[in-house]
Amino acid sequence: MSDSSCNLHENHRARVRKRFEHEGLKSFADHNVLELLLFYSIPQKDTNNIAHRLLDEFGSLSAVFDAPKDVLMNIVGVGENTATLIKLMPELFSRYEQDKIKNESIILDSAESAGKYFVSRFIGANTEKLYAVCLDNNCKVKKFVEVSDGNPGYTDLNMRKLVSEAINTNSSSVIISHNHPSGVAAPSAADIDSTRTLIMTLKKLDIRVNDHIIVAGKNFFSMANSRKFEYLFL
Repeated sequence: MSDSSCNLHENHRARVRKRFEHEGLKSFADHNVLELLLFYSIPQKDTNNIAHRLLDEFGSLSAVFDAPKDVLMNIVGVGENTATLIKLMPELFSRYEQDKIKNESIILDSAESAGKYFVSRFIGANTEKLYAVCLDNNCKVKKFVEVSDGNPGYTDLNMRKLVSEAINTNSSSVIISHNHPSGVAAPSAADIDSTRTLIMTLKKLDIRVNDHIIVAGKNFFSMANSRKFEYLFL
């Protein structure tokens, strides 16, 4: 690359950075967002073309961030460092959201509050996971628990672990939540059966199951808040 080309390249990067400093990302197109991000893993090449390739392949900015690392590395110009940086972003945002509230008293006394809480926990998750929160009498979170981690379409309800955590924290109730990474926010037949079993198991220990939240992207479904399933939680 000639000196003039290098200077042009560096000037372009400087302009993009300056634009971000003044405007944030609100005026950036999706390819500009990726272009800027890739500055920090690809120091020499034109990242605009790579950004376009990523969006053409996956269809949207969120789909790029959700793509598996090995699939990202199939895109021309995307090496291991770039793929790692892309995969870091949703995980970093999830940690950021969790850190903002970790020192606050978290009260999950409604389907809305519980749904928002769990949606932030599943950011970046490409496999089905099952989480739970143990609550006191006032629905204040005593402990967050990762109960199980499955594959892209299935996770197992580790009953023993969940019951143990509820007992050890001396909890009055629990809320469980799992995600459907590539599906809709609605319970399957297996979800309904496992919820019923958990409710019956914990009821014998005088511990309530307040809700089962199913998350798909930014959407969530509260079983306890549904007319069809509310009878399970009575």
